[in-house]
Amino acid sequence: MLWSGWGDPAKAAELPGPIRGLLRDMLGVHAPATPAARFGDVRLPPVALSSTVLAELGGIVGADHVRSDDDARIRHTRGKSTPDLMRMRAGDGSDAPDAVVLPGSHAEVLELLRLCAAHRVAVVPFGGGTSVVGGLVAARHGFAGVVALDLARLNRLISVDAESMTAELEPGLRAPQAERLLAGHGLTLGHFPQSFEYATLGGFAAARSSGQASAGYGRFDDMVVGLTVATPRGTLELGRAPKSAAGPDLRQVILGSEGTFGVITSLRLRVRRAPAERVYEGWRFASFAAGSAALRRLVQDGPLPTVLRLSDETETMVGLARPGELGGLAADAGCLAIAGYEGDPAEVALRREGAAAVLSGLGGVPLGTGPGESWVHGRYSAPYLRDSLLAAGATVETLETAGFWSNLPRLYDAVRLSLHASLGSPLVMCHVSHVYGTGASLYFTVVTAQSGDPLAQWETAKRSASEAIVTAGGTISHHHGVGRDHREAYAAEIGDLGVEILRGVKERLDPEGVLNPGVLMT
Repeated sequence: MLWSGWGDPAKAAELPGPIRGLLRDMLGVHAPATPAARFGDVRLPPVALSSTVLAELGGIVGADHVRSDDDARIRHTRGKSTPDLMRMRAGDGSDAPDAVVLPGSHAEVLELLRLCAAHRVAVVPFGGGTSVVGGLVAARHGFAGVVALDLARLNRLISVDAESMTAELEPGLRAPQAERLLAGHGLTLGHFPQSFEYATLGGFAAARSSGQASAGYGRFDDMVVGLTVATPRGTLELGRAPKSAAGPDLRQVILGSEGTFGVITSLRLRVRRAPAERVYEGWRFASFAAGSAALRRLVQDGPLPTVLRLSDETETMVGLARPGELGGLAADAGCLAIAGYEGDPAEVALRREGAAAVLSGLGGVPLGTGPGESWVHGRYSAPYLRDSLLAAGATVETLETAGFWSNLPRLYDAVRLSLHASLGSPLVMCHVSHVYGTGASLYFTVVTAQSGDPLAQWETAKRSASEAIVTAGGTISHHHGVGRDHREAYAAEIGDLGVEILRGVKERLDPEGVLNPGVLMT
């Protein structure tokens, strides 16, 4: 991963002149006065850990797997939110860990956690580094130092149970690696979030990730049937059966806990047979309301596509649904929906025909497979576009929520109004990317000209949008997680008693509070 941006540096491209001109004319965007910092310009604090602690860490995992050099520390600093990238582009490495430790087994993770608890060293579990909510920045106050616990060496497919259709995998596997290993058995997870190329299975579980094909395959937390978790107090083995009435499901305590209760060291996941055919197509609706009604009808009454998405009028006009072909459709393009179908060819044809009848009956105009294939081709490209926009002088960030169908219009309006009120005249785009019988997600992208203090500018807008989400009855996060950025809004969402419950779990599993302190809760 690029240390100050997203993904492969070779894929980052400067915005074309016409797009820069459009940003200047529409939003007043101008090139930053100060160039972005180079790698060697990043300012790092001194390593706080003593040589004794570093040696003890090396005694557990091997000296070669404990790194405190500048390269390792910089590449494990923060995640990939816009504020994270702005700080890195300014050369601010103040949140860098003191060391990066790479365990090779569950037993080594257990020993590391016990050692760090004994020495009051904060531990940040680190997968792909793709958090966009401040989930990789530990609170330092009261701790002897911070280590990033990089799980990259835990990267095996342990077993496949073809009869039960489950597979046991380690958390450090990046999603493409996992898919390649499963493909050797004719299987797939079907989990393809925008972070797919770099995120890890452990990160998916820790943040309750939701992939772009969630309509057909479900969210990642739906796929988890078992977990092994290392904590400072010992090991948790969770998931003896697909479902159980034996008390509350403790798997759900770990899912979404973002490394604050323990470190996931293996996952037993539900898998599916790899599809023989994939077909993606586009539909046009006259309005976001009309398209939303059509999506609701499909998810409630069927037949349900594997992928089902809807861009609002602004996102469709700009062309953000096709980031690889940014430039947009005509101003009267309405709203673009993407429907995708995966599976056996006969079953794909049957679902596609049935869904087409529903969509056309509710005002949808078929656009053929061109828009669908274009979306597939560019579906992992948007983060690279964000880097290009930042370099051009724009502040661009995303935020997401979810709500019940009956409340979705109110939630949509509330977030958009809050962003316009706090940013003046930004470009605000939105799409529905995940649908359920009872509701759907809303994913917003915001573009505005950078102010003199772009970090403060976005923090004000984010605070306003978060308050709007809470007030309008939405959840503060559908699939990005809580991290530090959503901590206060999450507390408002679950209430004081809910926060006390989480603290009680934390105190029992992590009495010294060394696991990702400051994330999820105070």
